[in-house]
Amino acid sequence: MHCPFCRHPDSRVVDSRTTDDGTSIRRRRQCPHCSRRFTTVETCSLMVVKRSGVTEPFSRTKVINGVRKACQGRPVTEDALAQLGQRVEEAVRATGSAELTTHDVGLAILGPLQELDLVAYLRFASVYRAFDSPEDFEAAIAELREQTKRPTADDDDAGEGRQGSDRGSGGTAEVPVPARAGD
Repeated sequence: MHCPFCRHPDSRVVDSRTTDDGTSIRRRRQCPHCSRRFTTVETCSLMVVKRSGVTEPFSRTKVINGVRKACQGRPVTEDALAQLGQRVEEAVRATGSAELTTHDVGLAILGPLQELDLVAYLRFASVYRAFDSPEDFEAAIAELREQTKRPTADDDDAGEGRQGSDRGSGGTAEVPVPARAGD
């Protein structure tokens, strides 16, 4: 690290601290030549390779904005979107890769979004997976139904007090399939 005052090519770290959000390290340095102190901030860059081949820095804001469009008109709060953005960023950083494709980022979004809101998940998946027909939606809905039918250990306790509800057995939610023209 060059000293910003005398341009000496070396410096000594006096103090290191992580920032409040934990995404960067603040270092206090001292130049051995002029003895002046200065601060540096180190961050790990995460790059996303787009379909066009262009590389740009990962942006949590872009993830949140994309998911916000899928959640339009749904009961999803800004706090929930912020938490989803954080979960996605943590997931892509946990891969340990310095470069990811937009496909990898999309995969990281689908899991948390499915937990957040099923309709928003289907909207996002329809764009992300490039649905071309109603059959693509039907296949995605069937996949969701299959996932929600898997019983868990908590289902026995969770079913108490739900007699007369319009839900299926085992706590699964029915996902309606839109009728096709001519049915």
